[in-house]
Amino acid sequence: MSVRSTIEAKLVDAFHPERLLVLDESMQHAGHQPGMTGSGETHMRIRIVADAFSGMSRVTRHRAITDLLTAEFDAGLHALAIEAAAPGEETRW
Repeated sequence: MSVRSTIEAKLVDAFHPERLLVLDESMQHAGHQPGMTGSGETHMRIRIVADAFSGMSRVTRHRAITDLLTAEFDAGLHALAIEAAAPGEETRW
């Protein structure tokens, strides 16, 4: 299973999102560190809308997601951009 697929599955299981998009942005970061070729699913962006985020601060939402993905960070995920919202909140996507 790819890193992207694993992240999607974990987010669906934990937050039951209304909308979810997991983007692999690794190619945009090729070469910014020695050995980064852009092919290793090292840089991801998550866009998620879930009722589970209602009443949570932005920091709490981000912590909930990063805590869920500890194994992925330990396995080589280098960077994660998070856009997390509750239903009805303004989103750019």
